[in-house]
Amino acid sequence: MERRRSGHGRDTGGPDTERAESVESVESVETAETAESVESVLSELYSAPPGEFVPRREERAAAARTAGRKEDARRIHAARRPTLAAWAANLLTRSRPEEARRFLELGQVLREAHRTLDAAGLRELSAQRRRIVAALSRQAAELADGAGHRLSPAAQREVESTLRAVLADSGAADDWAAGRLAVSLVPPSEFPADSAPAAAEPRGPAPRPKSSRRASAAGDELAERRGRRREELARARQQAERAERRLRDGQAAKAEAQVSLRRAEQRRDRARETVNSAAERLRTAHEELGRVEREHREAEERGRRAAEEVTAAEQESRTASRRVDRLASRVG
Repeated sequence: MERRRSGHGRDTGGPDTERAESVESVESVETAETAESVESVLSELYSAPPGEFVPRREERAAAARTAGRKEDARRIHAARRPTLAAWAANLLTRSRPEEARRFLELGQVLREAHRTLDAAGLRELSAQRRRIVAALSRQAAELADGAGHRLSPAAQREVESTLRAVLADSGAADDWAAGRLAVSLVPPSEFPADSAPAAAEPRGPAPRPKSSRRASAAGDELAERRGRRREELARARQQAERAERRLRDGQAAKAEAQVSLRRAEQRRDRARETVNSAAERLRTAHEELGRVEREHREAEERGRRAAEEVTAAEQESRTASRRVDRLASRVG
């Protein structure tokens, strides 16, 4: 069958082609939905407490196999149970997204500084880096403790190692940002805390210039390069200071929020005691009201019977009086 062509000479294909394109479109949508489902399952697994990881993983993998999604089941089953330190690092990036974002930005600045700054500037930034890493690792330990999993000193050191790796390596930063670490990360050896950058100027005697003009140009280039490094150092210092200041502000705000939370909990407990006491008094009052109402009804009943007896006595008295009167008249 000859294919139809559009006015521009493009092959339109006909109904069969349209149906095939429709099927391909549906399949691509289903593939995207399946991939998204697997990603959401993996995110759920790595946000679960360590003790629940394996049971949840097996449950989700079995559900995927039952649904006929063998590849999804394989990916889910292949997910590794995170160590306690890795779970704490994942918990940090999930529970403190804004601080994690600023920490990742600081890592970009430090990696650029490592390539361009001199040893003195890098040592200053490294000192700030150590303070921020120590503060964040303490936050991770507090979050883990709040979730019922206290970190040992060794596990906390692994968290610090992971955070240093995040600052040093962009790949490690991406892994940590995804929140699915199974093991702790180790920073690369070429990014030590106090070393000079890899791209430092070569030592030793400089090559002799061929002319005074070339020497002057080399000196200008060196001065310009040093000027750029000073500017980059100033920007990196400002970035690190802002990050450290935001971290301090965040910690202060967190401490203030915890104090407010404790006060609110105390007020809530007192209010509950007041409500419970009022409820007890109300219950007692209801019981007393019930007793009084019963006594009132009994008194009413006794009064009614007494009134009936009085009426009957009055009638009997009148009858007796009339009889006495009649008998008296007869005797007289």
